Formats: sequence, structure tokens, C-alpha cells
Amino acid sequence: MNERKQTAGQSPCSYFFWKRTCDLLLSSLLLVLLAIPLCVIALLVRLTSKGPVIFRQERIGKDGLPFRCYKFRTMYSFAPPDCPTAKLENAEKLITPIGRILRRASLDELPQLWNVFMGDMSLVGPRPLIPQEAIAHQLRREKGIYRLRPGITGLAQINGRDLLSDEEKIALDLQYLHTVRLRTDVGILWKTVSHLFSGEGIYEGAKNKSS
Repeated sequence: MNERKQTAGQSPCSYFFWKRTCDLLLSSLLLVLLAIPLCVIALLVRLTSKGPVIFRQERIGKDGLPFRCYKFRTMYSFAPPDCPTAKLENAEKLITPIGRILRRASLDELPQLWNVFMGDMSLVGPRPLIPQEAIAHQLRREKGIYRLRPGITGLAQINGRDLLSDEEKIALDLQYLHTVRLRTDVGILWKTVSHLFSGEGIYEGAKNKSS
């Protein structure tokens, strides 16, 4: 009974109202403040490899509904579009030089501020999955994770990221679901910023193959 009261479904509605309000205000502010860096990154992506600047991919969001997720393209145009990087063979050969830098600093995720602004995502929440990740989807449905909007960052991103198994990621998603509140979100955002340039937990190919 106590555990149920801690879930997102039983949390005060007022917090989720303010969470969405903060998402809207912060994403719009950041889109304005980062307009020049975003244009510079877009130019670098365009000049260093063939293909679109923005990588568009279907992801699964709140209530299990699909949406279009945006990222700066970090792979060559011939890379498989619907496979997690950690599951690709020779992934290091598919990532562009500028893409490797963007991934290490998580700058490739910046276009998702538009997803946050539009309401598809939140600044903090479980990372959105591609439809092909069937096992993870099943676990998320069973645990009620899809009651939450997916986030640009979350507990999995500050606790191992790409190096975690599906089960470990779901466990962290469930932990967030049961403890979602302002203090939790602020803590995750703070740790995300503090780890931003370390590249910790980001899959970059062969050197992490054993993880």
C-alpha cells in the first residue's frame, strides 16, 4: 500500500502541472539562449559528412504512444537507423568524427529541447525507446513506466547509461516512478550537468564491447 502511494499515479497532480510548466519555460528559454551554438553544431554536422543535420527517429512516449524524436546526426547516413548503438557491430566505424564529440558531451541530444517544448518529452524522465526494443517495452508496460513522459535525462543517464542492461535500466526507471518529485528532478539535472563532459557510460564502439 505504501509503495502504491509513492507511484506517479498517486502523486499530487499539482507537481505534474508544475513539472510540465517548468519544462515549457526552461525548454523555450534554452532554445533561445542556445540558438547560436545549435546553428554552429548544425553547420559542423552538415560540413563534415553527407546526410541530414537532424536525425529523426520514432520513439515510444507517454502512455506507450509513438512520437518523432530529434537528435543531431552523429552517424554516417548508411548506418542502420533503428538499432541501438550498443547493439551495432563495428559501431565505432559508423560514428562520424564530429558525432563522437557530440556524443561524448551529449550535445547531440539538444534538439530534443523541441520535443520537450512540444510536450512529447520532459527534461527529466525515462529515456524514450525505439519500437524495436521489445523486451524493454514489455517490462516498462508491466511496471507502469509509461505513465511518465520520457526525458532528455534520467536516472539511467547518470548511473551507467549505454552500459546498463535492459533490466538495470528498467529498475532505475521504476525507482524514478516511485520517487518522482521536485527534489529528485533537480538532483538528476545537477548530476547530468556535472557529468556532461565526462562522457561516462556512453557507448562508443569496440572499446566498450565487453561491457
